[in-house]
Amino acid sequence: MRSLLRLLHLARELWPYYVGIALAALAIAGTALVTPFIIKAATDEIVLQMQGQGGGAAELLWLAGGLLLVELVSTVVANAGGYLGDVMSVKLRAILSSRYYAKMLTLPQRFFDGQLTGTVINRLTRSITETSQFFQMFANTFLPLLLTVLAVLIVTATYSVWLAILLVVIYPIFMWLTALTSKHWQPLEQQKNQHFDIAGGRFAEAIGQIRVVKSFTAELRELRVFNERYVRTVEVTHGQSRYWHLMDVARRGAFALIFFGIYAIIFTSTASGAFSLGAMVLLIQLVAMAKQPVSMMSYLVDSSQRAIAGSTSYIEALDELPEPHAPFGQEAALSFTRPAGNGATQAAVAPWQAASAGPAISLGHVSFSYDGASEVLQDVTFSVAPGERVALVGESGGGKTTLVNLLLGLYRPDAGDVQVLGSDVTRLPLQQLRAQIGVVFQDSALFSGTIRENIAYGRPDATAAQIEDAARRANAHEFVSRLTHGYDSEIGERGIKLSGGQKQRVAVARALLKDAPILVLDEATSALDSKAERLVQAGLDALMADRTTLIIAHRLSTISSVDRIITLRQGRVDEIGTPAQLAQSGGIYAELLALQASASKADRKRLHAYDITG
Repeated sequence: MRSLLRLLHLARELWPYYVGIALAALAIAGTALVTPFIIKAATDEIVLQMQGQGGGAAELLWLAGGLLLVELVSTVVANAGGYLGDVMSVKLRAILSSRYYAKMLTLPQRFFDGQLTGTVINRLTRSITETSQFFQMFANTFLPLLLTVLAVLIVTATYSVWLAILLVVIYPIFMWLTALTSKHWQPLEQQKNQHFDIAGGRFAEAIGQIRVVKSFTAELRELRVFNERYVRTVEVTHGQSRYWHLMDVARRGAFALIFFGIYAIIFTSTASGAFSLGAMVLLIQLVAMAKQPVSMMSYLVDSSQRAIAGSTSYIEALDELPEPHAPFGQEAALSFTRPAGNGATQAAVAPWQAASAGPAISLGHVSFSYDGASEVLQDVTFSVAPGERVALVGESGGGKTTLVNLLLGLYRPDAGDVQVLGSDVTRLPLQQLRAQIGVVFQDSALFSGTIRENIAYGRPDATAAQIEDAARRANAHEFVSRLTHGYDSEIGERGIKLSGGQKQRVAVARALLKDAPILVLDEATSALDSKAERLVQAGLDALMADRTTLIIAHRLSTISSVDRIITLRQGRVDEIGTPAQLAQSGGIYAELLALQASASKADRKRLHAYDITG
C-alpha cells in the first residue's frame, strides 16, 4: 500500500482532482442516504393511509417527487465525479509514464546492458496500466460507497447499537482474512509479473530482429521460448487462484453468518414492535447499502493487489540510481506532461569552459571492466592534441569502442581519468560534455520518422538548407532526392526502408550537422561501397579540418591518412606513432600492412580478426 501512496505523492499536482473526487463522493453518499429515509416516510404514510389516516395522495406525490429530485442530483454528481476520476486517471498515467521514461533516460548504460528492451517497455505498460485503472475504479465507484457506509453506520447506530456493531465487525474480519491472503498471494503475483516481463521482452526482441529469426528458421524456437513463460504463469496461477478463492469462500461465509444475525435482529425487533414497518424498510435498505461495498471487496482487493505489485515494480525502477550529472532530473518529467506553452523545454546547454591550452582528449592510466572481473582496458594512457586526427587500431574486442564509451561518459573508468578539453568527464554535466562530441557509430542507429528528422536529431532547430547541405557533404542528397517525398520520406523502424549504406550516410550527415568540436568516427564508413566511401570521406575530411578526430576504422586506406595511430593489444596501448613510423616498427600496424599484401587465406583470416577489410 505504501507504494500506491508514493505514486499519489509523485502526482501530488493532481490534488484539485483528489479534492473534487472526494467532494463528489461525499455528495453521492449524502444523496444515497436520503433515499432510504424518503422510502421510510412513504412506507409509514402508506400504512397510515391504509388505516384511514395520513395526508392523502398529495403527500405521496411529494415524496415521489423527492425521490425524483434526489435521483437527478445523484446522477449529476455521480457523473461529475466520474468525469473527474476519468481525467485524474489519464493525467496520473501521463505523469507516471513521463516520470518512468525520464528515469530510463537518466539511468547509466550499465542498467540497460542487463535488461531486455521489451522487458523495460512491458514493465511500463503493465505497472502503470494496472495502477491507473485501480485508482480510476476506486475514485469512481468505491470511494462514494465507502463514505456511504460510514453514514449508514451512524444512522443504524441510532436505531440499534447491535446492528451497528455487527456491520462494523465485517470490515476488520475482511481485512484480517485479506492480509492472510496477500501474504501468500503477492510473491506469486511477482513471479507471474517476472514471467510476463521476460516474455514481453523476448517478443519485442524477436519482432525487432524478425529478419534474423526468419533467416535462421527460428520461428518455432522463439514461439516455444515465449510460450514456456506463459505456461509457467499458468502453473503459478493454479495455486495462486486456488488459494485466493478458498480464502474468498471463508470471507463470504463469515459475512453470510454476520448478515444472518443482522436480518434476524431486524425481523424479530419489528415483529415485537420495537421498529415500525417503515423503520424496518429503512434498516433493510441501509444494510443493503453497507453490504454492497463488501460484495465488491473481492474485486477491489484483487485490483489493489495487482496495482500494489505493479506499483512495486515501478517504484523499484524509480529507485535505480541515475548516471552522475544526468541531463535532467526526474522532476523535469512533470513539465513535459503539461500543455504546451508552460515552459516545457529542456534547459539550454551551459557554455563550454574549455581549458586554454593542453590536449583535447587525455587518458591517464585508465582501467575498465564491464563485469568487475575481466578488464577490457588496462592502464591506458595517451593524449590527442586539438585538431589532430588519431586512429585506434586493435583486434576485435580489444577496447577501441570501450574508449569511445568512456569518452562519452556512458561508463566511468574503474581507475585513472578521462579528460575532454581539460575537464574530467566524470565531473562534467553530461549534456554539456556530449554537446561537444559528434559521433557516427558502427551501427548507424536511426529512428522511425523522416530523413529530415533523423539528420536534424542533434540540431532540431536546423534549417532546411542546413540539413540539405549536411546531406550533400555526406553523399546522401542524391538518393534522398530520388525518394517520393524527399527529406520527408518515412524510413521505418531503425531505418529499415533504407539500405545499409544509405543509413550510414544519413548517420554521417547527422554528425556533420551537429558540427561539434570533437568528432568520433566508430567505423563510420564500414557500410559504404568504395565509390560512396570516397564521396563521404571528402565530406568527412572537410569536417575534420581543424577538429579533433578519433577514428576507429575498418579500412587501412582510412588509417593511413591520420596524423597518428594508437594500437591496442589485449586492452593495453602497444604503440603510438605516425603511419610511416608504425609501418616500420614491426608492431600491429606493420603486421596489418603485411597481411593486406598477402594473398593467403590464413593471412586474410588474421586480417579480419582486426576488423580490417583493406
